[in-house]
Amino acid sequence: MADPEAVAEDLDALIDDLDYLPGHFHLEMQLNFEPSAPASLRARDLKLQRDGLRQELELAAGPQRSAVRHLLGTFAFYLEDLEEAREHFLEVAREDPGNLNAWANLAHVYGRLGREEEEEDCAGRLAGLMGLEADREADGDPQVRAARCLSEQGFAHGFDVGCASPEERARVLAAGITLYDKALSYGQQIPMEEKRGWYFTMATLFIRLDGIYLELGSEEQKRLPAFNRTLALLRQVLKSSDPHHRALAWCYLGMLLERKDTFSSTPMGVHDCGYSGTDPMDCFAKAIEIAKDEPPILNRLAKIFHFLGKQDMATGTCNMALDVLRDPELNWQAYCTRAKIHIKAYLHDLERVKMGLGGMPDRNHLACAKADLEEVVKVCPGLKTYLDISQVYYYMGVDAVQELLTVDEAALNQALVFLAKAGESELGATLPELQLLRGKCLRIKGEEANAAACFKRVVELDDPGSSHTEGFGCLLEALLAQWSQAQLSDGELGREVDVWLRCAQDKYPAARLRQELQRVWRGHTGEVLGLARALVAQGRPALVRLLFETMEQDGESTRAPRGRRAFSF
Repeated sequence: MADPEAVAEDLDALIDDLDYLPGHFHLEMQLNFEPSAPASLRARDLKLQRDGLRQELELAAGPQRSAVRHLLGTFAFYLEDLEEAREHFLEVAREDPGNLNAWANLAHVYGRLGREEEEEDCAGRLAGLMGLEADREADGDPQVRAARCLSEQGFAHGFDVGCASPEERARVLAAGITLYDKALSYGQQIPMEEKRGWYFTMATLFIRLDGIYLELGSEEQKRLPAFNRTLALLRQVLKSSDPHHRALAWCYLGMLLERKDTFSSTPMGVHDCGYSGTDPMDCFAKAIEIAKDEPPILNRLAKIFHFLGKQDMATGTCNMALDVLRDPELNWQAYCTRAKIHIKAYLHDLERVKMGLGGMPDRNHLACAKADLEEVVKVCPGLKTYLDISQVYYYMGVDAVQELLTVDEAALNQALVFLAKAGESELGATLPELQLLRGKCLRIKGEEANAAACFKRVVELDDPGSSHTEGFGCLLEALLAQWSQAQLSDGELGREVDVWLRCAQDKYPAARLRQELQRVWRGHTGEVLGLARALVAQGRPALVRLLFETMEQDGESTRAPRGRRAFSF
């Protein structure tokens, strides 16, 4: 009988010699690393990503569906739903018995389930498919199987969970692109249309990577090679027979041509690919023309235009989708996106009012958003829709200047009703967006203690490094209001501020925290000074010093707009 240690050493040596390793559970993604966030928050992020992937599955072309199912199975595994994970991987194996990742992932699941016989059988099938066992070699080209295995792994890197910084997200995206490059080196015999699907995903990863480089202020020489390559990839995708890929490729091309102005001179890729005189708006128009009879593609384009700030174009695209398919049960995305456009327009005008830069926001935006969301709530209610319509009712219920006065109590009550329905869902209690909006509703109704409890929950639920400091600012305001109304003593206020300020320092970037504290200081100068005097009287000068040091300006404008949380996550 073979020595187990010798067998293990042989296996390790074999793995080291392999140019690639099938499966998703060894990939260097945050998903596979020990999580730094609490288990409940990690589960929340996994479930949100899973829900997005399920929508992705509806649009995915044939070969890409396996990549999506692998990710759904991987998320199910980390959510401790091993049977669901097994079903996802088995489904891939049934449709494509030569899929390397399916057998590798199944072996991993069976290992966790303690089903050694099935685990060994999956490992044996995998070895045969990779040509590692002469007596179990399978028909077909092992190079093609390797290429598809690597492309599925590259696809997974676009959906990682748990990246704590832009730099980490960039590393993961770059690793995904590298896997696609390796897939292409193996995939000489892959059909061209399937390759164009890979080019499309690679271009998507490159565009996201370039966005991170822009966010980080990276030198243009670091961006330039990837920018030029993305243009070349999209040029190939435009030849695809898949209208979804072709329409989005034109849209992405328009995005890149708009970004070319972020370089000191026009990137050579623009000229090399023949886009020297191409107007970005013409690209967007071609995308819409290709998708004009396809509501799912129109809805995807509308979301992109909304993200890019092209609200008129986004609204028009939503209207086109609704002209083709009016039924809110079948085309709820168009209604929801159009509502989000109206909400964003109202919030944009509201921020300008608060900064003294414009007139009163048009409340007709709220009425239009309410009408669209009510159509969806009737036929397919869900967490996101409840949260969006709660936000609309909240803004209908408060003044359009400082959000401090009630103008429609019935609307505020309706917002709280929908928030309660949202809270009944599996994810509702874990979303800081929901707690923030509930706290703001309760604060307007004069329930400061209940509002403060909600704002504390926001700070607890926010991810480390989050730039959304509004919940912490609202918490300070609620505590100061309780203190000024004699609901908190000096000592209680001091202890609360001490605990939550230190918690916020550990949670939020220093610059964003400083900006939020400056906003509270400007709006509540008397109360903050009273707090400082109370803290000194309690023998807490260090806390006063910490508070004011945190508020010190550091060459930043105190009138910078706040990072308002996106409720339509």
